[in-house]
Order: sequence, then C-alpha cells, then structure tokens
Amino acid sequence: MLRSVGQRRVTTGGDEDPRVAELRAAVSRLRRELAGHRAEFTDRGIAEDELAALDAMAVSGVPEVRRLRRSLLLIAGSIGSVSALAHGLANVRQAVELFGEPPR
Repeated sequence: MLRSVGQRRVTTGGDEDPRVAELRAAVSRLRRELAGHRAEFTDRGIAEDELAALDAMAVSGVPEVRRLRRSLLLIAGSIGSVSALAHGLANVRQAVELFGEPPR
C-alpha cells in the first residue's frame, strides 16, 4: 500500500491516530442521524454510500486526503439542504480538515 510522506498506518489498539478516531466518530454520528431522519430525499443513497466509504477509509488507516475531500463534497451535495443534518455534516467536515490539505 502506498502512503503519502508523513502518514503512518494505524494499528488496532491504543495506537490509533486521533484524527482517524475523530473522523470515525463524526461519520458514525452522521450515519446515525441520517438513519433516524424519516424524510426521504433524492440523494440519500449517495450520502449513505459515501459515509460508508469514509468509514472504510478510516478503518484501513490514515486515508488519502483527496479521497476524503471528494467524499465530503458528495455528502455535502447530497444532504446539504437538509437542515436537521447540518450539525453532523459540519462535524464530518471538521474531522476531514484535521488531515490538512492534499499534496499538490
């Protein structure tokens, strides 16, 4: 597996990267909020798929920043107009920002 300079593989146990832990927690909260949101909307499936992808990236270690940002944009585009989910979405955005800017 290729990783960017400065990124390390996260192992299970007490060595988990705090950024990864924050991302997993934020994604988990938003997934629960989305599951509890009764109203259907057109792009709900996209949001669910991308939240699952973010969780999978976090579980596998330090995720690729570009992929994180792409998923965040897709999630924001799909649930951005649902005000009940705005706080959870903001938490996911803050967690993604912990990983910094993608390399140019």
